[in-house]
Amino acid sequence: MTTTTATYTVTGMTCGHCATSVREEVGKLDGVTDIAVDVPTGLVTITSTAPVDEGAVRSAVDEAGYTVQS
Repeated sequence: MTTTTATYTVTGMTCGHCATSVREEVGKLDGVTDIAVDVPTGLVTITSTAPVDEGAVRSAVDEAGYTVQS
């Protein structure tokens, strides 16, 4: 199976709960198979079965209460 990986920088995360919130919202997107969140750097790496729409990722992160850095 082919997978796609995309990394975003998310601002505002300060703790494990923040990371969990982002993982839960992004995990609802179609095709997402894994999400790695590094709180100190703000890096969120998404692995999926097909490319995930950046707008959908931004909306999911926003729903979690954070912002994808431009």
